[in-house]
Amino acid sequence: MATSPPYPTYPSGPGDGALHHPHWWQRRGVRYGALITLLALSGLVILALVREQTGTEGFLVGLGLAVFPVPLLTAAFRWLDRVEPGPWRNLLFSFAWGACAAALIAIVANSFATKWIATATADPAGADTLGATVIAPIVEESAKAAAVLLVFLFRRRDFTGLVDGVVIAGVTATGFAFTENILYLGTAFGTDQLTGGRGIASVTAATFFVRVIMSPFAHPLFTTMTGIGFGIAALYGEGRRLRRVLLPLGGLLLAMCMHALWNGSASFGPFGFFAVYGGFMMPAFGLLTWLVIWTRQRGLRTIREELPAYVAAGWLAPAEPFALGSMRARRMAREYAAHHLGKPGAKEVGRYEAYATSLAFLRHRGRRGRAGADFVVRERELLNELWRLRERARPALEYAARAAAPPVPVMLPWPAHPWQAPGAARPHLPYAGHAGYGAHPAYPGYPAYNPYRS
Repeated sequence: MATSPPYPTYPSGPGDGALHHPHWWQRRGVRYGALITLLALSGLVILALVREQTGTEGFLVGLGLAVFPVPLLTAAFRWLDRVEPGPWRNLLFSFAWGACAAALIAIVANSFATKWIATATADPAGADTLGATVIAPIVEESAKAAAVLLVFLFRRRDFTGLVDGVVIAGVTATGFAFTENILYLGTAFGTDQLTGGRGIASVTAATFFVRVIMSPFAHPLFTTMTGIGFGIAALYGEGRRLRRVLLPLGGLLLAMCMHALWNGSASFGPFGFFAVYGGFMMPAFGLLTWLVIWTRQRGLRTIREELPAYVAAGWLAPAEPFALGSMRARRMAREYAAHHLGKPGAKEVGRYEAYATSLAFLRHRGRRGRAGADFVVRERELLNELWRLRERARPALEYAARAAAPPVPVMLPWPAHPWQAPGAARPHLPYAGHAGYGAHPAYPGYPAYNPYRS
């Protein structure tokens, strides 16, 4: 995901502001205000509904227990997004939508549909089963998919591939699971209060183990199927309209089916849950993990393959494609800049890395005929940003390229010793001349930064 703003926008003329007066509802401040208000109201309503069902004490216990998997899942999705990191506002919106808007839609729609089916069929038990296995997957996955759709439509430059879809969908589902866990854990605590359950044998402990320990990835796994559909659709050009519609719908349908299978596992017999968990959920989770890591590594390879064209044109230094195509080198470059120039310097290097990554991916899409009509304009904007930041970023990247490169054995002259036979091979120092020793010419007065030096 491209860092915001991934492609800086410039006014096309000095008179644009005087010629174009957008309607009040088209102004960015109005849209942001309406969205924040909608999410805030949804959050207040869903919290009130959950508190009504669990009680104040149960709500607080559920809130305290439900927060445990959130930092871990968020950090995992952020790690996947490190190659082309996206703006935090997209992740905050996704989490808030899942925790507030999607959860509110789900709790209201599920309750209404289950009650309606129970009244129509006079079979409350059957209505609960149908609601859990059919209604809930459709409603919940559709509500979560709305966040992915909104980012896909209105933050298109931040949504360029499969990893972007996985991250947005996963963070949305993490927010949804957070609110749902408050409800389930708070209800379990209330049950224990009535029955006297305590300790490891309590309903609260069992619910915590199943939802937080065993399957914190369940909702993210389902919704990432939708994200993958949108991510693959983002790889196609504007002309492939049918594929750009069918792929997200196919991902959404797969997410619903997986969700229905998971919810219905309890009705498959005494060992149905464990069979679905071990035979389906864990392999699916492993396959998804492999897919996104492979995609991440392919992205780094794309950077190393596409950026040399800009080296030949003089926009980038020769060492930069290697440094930008290595997460270790990129981290070392930021550390080097932070050591010599402070946090502002490290941030500029981070922006340089993000712009260069977006440039590489843009060129890759352009060579495959999948870039938009504004390819040339976007390429020029990215190159201008790189040129503006080059003075501070290049020395750090050059240092990182040398420091992260595998050491090359260097044969050094070695004085002859009385015990050394004539013509014998001279000993060599495998790490002689390795980067990190001596002063860097681009940072006069500063010793070379070695993060491993005590």
